[in-house]
Amino acid sequence: MGSLPDFPWDSLAPYAEAARAHPDGVVDLSVGTPVDPTPDVVRRALADAADAPGYPLTAGTPALRDAIAGWLARRFGIAIDPAAVLPVIGTKELVAWLPTLLGAASVGFPSLAYPTYDVGARIAGAKGLVVDATVSVGPERLDLLWVNSPSNPTGKVLPPDHLRKVAEWARERGTVVASDECYADLYYGEAAPVSILSPEVCGRAHDGLLAVHSMSKRSNLAGYRAGFVAGDAEVVAKLLDVRKHAGMIVPAPVQAAMTAALRDDAHVVTQRARYAARRTLLLGALRDAGFLVENTAAGLYLWSTRDEDCWETVGWLAERGILAAPGSFYGAAGSRHVRIALTATDDRIAAAADRLVRS
Repeated sequence: MGSLPDFPWDSLAPYAEAARAHPDGVVDLSVGTPVDPTPDVVRRALADAADAPGYPLTAGTPALRDAIAGWLARRFGIAIDPAAVLPVIGTKELVAWLPTLLGAASVGFPSLAYPTYDVGARIAGAKGLVVDATVSVGPERLDLLWVNSPSNPTGKVLPPDHLRKVAEWARERGTVVASDECYADLYYGEAAPVSILSPEVCGRAHDGLLAVHSMSKRSNLAGYRAGFVAGDAEVVAKLLDVRKHAGMIVPAPVQAAMTAALRDDAHVVTQRARYAARRTLLLGALRDAGFLVENTAAGLYLWSTRDEDCWETVGWLAERGILAAPGSFYGAAGSRHVRIALTATDDRIAAAADRLVRS
């Protein structure tokens, strides 16, 4: 295992303390932790499956695999064999362990990215490489390439043409592409983000391609640790084989809850509307306070800048009782931005907006 970086959130502690000193309390917009209720249909399914004395299936129940395949078909028009999908114990677990599970010696990821892509490469003892938007890495060969659309932290959505070029580039070189799509259902325009497995990206051939999806954001299931990976049947079979040996199994009640969530689209529409309203309010307040906010098409975050060092902005916000994440957590390219989450209740978002407007 390679050396791991210091856990970045520890460095935010003094700013959190300053924000908590605000007379009306802190508005914590630093972490994308859902705060809204888990849908009733999901909670009922979990409770009904609570009597689970036996070991669950690592591959997932037939009902769960069918539900995953059905959702991929409805949402993206993807035709996939249920045998080519696999539930995981929250997608952070998969992101962190995928290079190890695949035996990858080199891993590429964007210059602005979820830090666990780099951590996963380090755990595997693999070489981590920042890869630019044109997938130009010079003479280096990559075993695994991460793409993330919609992006954390920026909210940027990669269009089908871009994803198609990534898939073609990777196939020519024998690179596995893992597309982190956990924010794909949280979009705020008419055009819904596509998947790396979407027909307009790769036709019907999924070789060398994996799509990674989380239930945490779309269904408020962060506490359930529920996600899945789908795509290349041979790669998924390899992951399943290793995960069987390693005991990486989603608990049976959680599998039942996932099945219910994936069969119900209505709760996702409701949740997207909640975030859209919060986004509208907070986006306007940030712009009124002099922030430039970029790439707001999708996701749970407003990637914002005052054109100063990100820690100065974090401090400025903390003085107003608002806690945000410094952009440097996501790579050196984020050193003049902060990531502001939409994951607070309506009243706390309104409080943050009021503080910004009054600033």
